[in-house]
Amino acid sequence: MKKQVLVLLAFLLSLTTFAQKSELKAAEKAIKKQDYAAAQVSIKQAMPLIENADDKTKAKFYYLHAMTCSGLAKTDSKYYSSAAGAYNNLFEIEKQMGSTKYTKLAEPTLNTLITDLSAKGIKSYQDKNYTAAKGELYEVYDLSKKDTVFLEYAANAAYLDKDYDKALEYFKTLKDVGYTGIVTEYTAKNVASGERENMGSKSQMDLMVKSKQYIEPKTTVSESKTPSIIKNIAFVYVEQGDTDKAIEAVKEARTIAPDDVNLILTEANLYIKLGNKEEFAKLMNEAIKLDPNNASLYFNLGVINGEQGNTEKAKEYYRKAIELNPDYFDAYVNLGSALLEKDKDLVEEMNNNLSDFKKYDEIKARQVILYKEVIPVYEKAYSIKSDDIDTVRTLMSLYENAEMDDKFQKMKDKYDSLK
Repeated sequence: MKKQVLVLLAFLLSLTTFAQKSELKAAEKAIKKQDYAAAQVSIKQAMPLIENADDKTKAKFYYLHAMTCSGLAKTDSKYYSSAAGAYNNLFEIEKQMGSTKYTKLAEPTLNTLITDLSAKGIKSYQDKNYTAAKGELYEVYDLSKKDTVFLEYAANAAYLDKDYDKALEYFKTLKDVGYTGIVTEYTAKNVASGERENMGSKSQMDLMVKSKQYIEPKTTVSESKTPSIIKNIAFVYVEQGDTDKAIEAVKEARTIAPDDVNLILTEANLYIKLGNKEEFAKLMNEAIKLDPNNASLYFNLGVINGEQGNTEKAKEYYRKAIELNPDYFDAYVNLGSALLEKDKDLVEEMNNNLSDFKKYDEIKARQVILYKEVIPVYEKAYSIKSDDIDTVRTLMSLYENAEMDDKFQKMKDKYDSLK
């Protein structure tokens, strides 16, 4: 009886092997004819039988599966994912076998697939079709895990598409795989054109310099993107409303790049969202120490001090921002607004002395002096951005109250043209 069972088992295994080979052969023939739909039918029928097959048969199956999905993907993008899985299975099993037979056969088709899909994904991104781009760019990474930069592109596309769950998943994957994005660029100056060109590799750069057609070889290594990746994780948490996790992520990034001013600003902005203005000011001052000529830092400190009622300090910061950037429109507007804080007290005084004409006129004269002090600030803002209706409206009011009739009329005409 036992012998009969063994014979039956051997017979069943023989039938299974025969079925595997038959389906694989049918798929192979269909692929040669580029009849990928027929190949898919055979692949589906062979799939349940492959689990117990020998490694050589598995390798062939995954190769044929990859070729089938690659062919189908030309007209239906949903097959990119299946193709990626088949290629990865093929490479993994042949690596275990110590073989490259089907890997070598598959690589040209895979490379064409990657080239076509990456071009498609980049175009979608450039066209701001982030919904399509995030999937297409991720599939490029899925097809070729060494091309990690496409995972970064996919993460950015998902973020721009407001698909924050997917963006977080991709950015976290970049962090987990240790992605740095560091690129070494080899360039040299073209003697004929005078333009610096990318040589692609050190050997090519050396060769072109040796030919005398290029001079001034230069090797440039980009900065690590690791802090930026973690910063993006923080941004996603902010969008998801999880400020605590966002701060935690930024603090982690700052342990890697403690002197990165952008990270300090990111953390500072997070504290603003939490209403912690003291921590914001502390971080902004830290940023100023690292980047003392950054006008935006002083401007932001001016804003916070203004909100906290420290008007004199706010004016000091706005003036510093203007000193560093004489065309800083917002700094002029905010400085003008800070200078006009005194006007509130003057108006209140005038209202309290409506029956005392002498006192009223004295306060009114002080108000005109204030307006004439503020007018040049807003005039500078107007010279930078003459179509800003709020600035025009403010100047118009100042001219009218300072009894500068000619300037008032010109500004009124400008105001009417903008309405």
